[in-house]
Amino acid sequence: MQLSVIIVSFNVRYFLEQCLLSVERAAAGMEVDTWVVDNNSADGSVEMVRRRFPWVRVIANAHNPGFSVANNQALRQARGRYVLLLNPDTVVREDTFRTCFAFAEARPRLGGLGVKMIDGSGRFLPESKRGLPTPWVAFTKAFGLSRLLPRSRRFNHYHLGYLDPGETHRIEVLSGAFMWMRAAALEEVGILDEDFFMYGEDIDLSYRLLKGGYENYYCPATTIIHYKGESTKRGSLNYVRVFYQAMVIFARKHFAGSQARLLVWMMQLAIYLRAILTVLGGLWDRLRFPVVDAIGIYAGLIVLRRLWSAYHFGDAEYFPDHINYLHFPAYTLLWTTSIYLGGGYDRPYDTGRLLRSLAIGTLLLLSIYGLLPEHLRPSRALLVLGAGWATGWTLSVRFLGRVLAYGTIGNRSESRLLIVGHPAETQRTLSLLQRAGATRNYLGRISPGDRPAQDDEETIGSADRLDALVRLYRAEEIIFCSADLDNTDIQRWMSQLGPGIQYRILPEASGSIIGSHRPDQRGTLYTINVNLRISDPTNRRGKWLFDRVLAILLLLAYPVTVWWMNDKRGYLRNILAVLAGRRSWVGYHPGDPGVAVLPPIRPGILWPGMGLRPDSDTLHHLNLFYARDYAVSDDWRILSENFARLGREH
Repeated sequence: MQLSVIIVSFNVRYFLEQCLLSVERAAAGMEVDTWVVDNNSADGSVEMVRRRFPWVRVIANAHNPGFSVANNQALRQARGRYVLLLNPDTVVREDTFRTCFAFAEARPRLGGLGVKMIDGSGRFLPESKRGLPTPWVAFTKAFGLSRLLPRSRRFNHYHLGYLDPGETHRIEVLSGAFMWMRAAALEEVGILDEDFFMYGEDIDLSYRLLKGGYENYYCPATTIIHYKGESTKRGSLNYVRVFYQAMVIFARKHFAGSQARLLVWMMQLAIYLRAILTVLGGLWDRLRFPVVDAIGIYAGLIVLRRLWSAYHFGDAEYFPDHINYLHFPAYTLLWTTSIYLGGGYDRPYDTGRLLRSLAIGTLLLLSIYGLLPEHLRPSRALLVLGAGWATGWTLSVRFLGRVLAYGTIGNRSESRLLIVGHPAETQRTLSLLQRAGATRNYLGRISPGDRPAQDDEETIGSADRLDALVRLYRAEEIIFCSADLDNTDIQRWMSQLGPGIQYRILPEASGSIIGSHRPDQRGTLYTINVNLRISDPTNRRGKWLFDRVLAILLLLAYPVTVWWMNDKRGYLRNILAVLAGRRSWVGYHPGDPGVAVLPPIRPGILWPGMGLRPDSDTLHHLNLFYARDYAVSDDWRILSENFARLGREH
């Protein structure tokens, strides 16, 4: 056996599917056995692998023991001359295994080998080659000096930024996303250290290979895609904690005395510093539009007050001062809250949501204004002028934000799309996009061959002129049909065209389209199974409001409504459970064994298919359709049909 490929997977079914398809191509003509170790995924990964890839050896864990333990389960059984630890969110080229095998065979002292990695936008990933995290190296990494001086030998030894990524180099640390290792070397130095749950195990094993007298190499002769961010959210506090705690474990294991204490102290300091920066960054991402909106609206109201007073009444100080700290903050709060509840901050560049939210907020303000006592109603005209200013200001903020973020004022929700593939796969791509609800401005099909078919009106050119066609049609997104293309060609085009384009891949015979444009975020996945309306933040807030408002109304009307209940004892308890957030009026059918793969919601008092006794497959489809097509009106319909059951016991 020439090679054993080991993939540890956790809830990345669609990325794993694409990865195994690429492994199957790369293994052609070689003796390769492939292992998938699943750490108790809830997304049907194990069933998918066993059904679609029967040649893969599957180890299905009943819990998540961590990355190191899972890899070791397969390493102890692998029989390949070489072992490859491969992430499930990767795509290897057709030549990757043969290239690495030949490279390793020519170097008898090779212990480990890494390759050139690019992310989902075609950018080179600096972790393709790394140095040991000595105290100084760890300091420059943890405190951002390596990012400020990326090509410095002194300040960026962590990513070896001073070494040409296009040349072969001896390196110190391999990336855990792709670790090609000689099995004989592992027998000498040992397999992964199971003290590392996730992160740090690749550094530890790479260092032990060096200490054992072996050499680690970086080989750019072949390339893989590493989408990144699929196993954990890299911008999260959990990532910061786990990553730097792994560095602490490494320091205590491999360094002694003051050197170890210094590295541990720096890593602990880095945990707190990076945690603070992560929290602040997260707050800024969530609050930048609400804060800028609120400041601009309030400041504009102050100016409008003086201008309107001077113009209409001839006195700039006509209105009393309390309007500044009573009315204007209330106006600002209600408008920004309306935008929030209407989903205007979930999709900040969706002007339709923004305008609808502001209109509803203004109508609500006018209604409240009409109910106030005379002395608390300063000016209806000022409120209407304020609504106009709020609309103009928020639209201007979105215009500027779109220009700064994307360099365009166009609507990003309908990207200009090219599809590279034969007609059948192109039509399948368009059908999948439509079923997933992803709207695109489809420009045409690019033929994978040298010449497009003459009778195909949708064909606008061939792939050998892809760069020119992208410029000519100002394409913003490309979908590659991998059934019609080599992964080698896809990666070459991604690297050549660069990160200005969004790239996605439709795997062969798959129901998903996969891509990732930013390495610090999870990838984009278009599939009929996961694009569910109940995941939309606006719909989730609507469900939350429906539950609470209805619970309050039912509580107020309890003495009357209780007489309609089949089970009167549980009625009040259910109302209080919904108010406390422990339950929802409508949830998934609890008899569905596949409910774990759907977006989580509170357990329901009621559910779709109430009173029916269908089989498990039908139950899952009922829950799936509820999640996919969700609207608050669905909850109201189910509740009105089963009102007498609101007191049922659970």
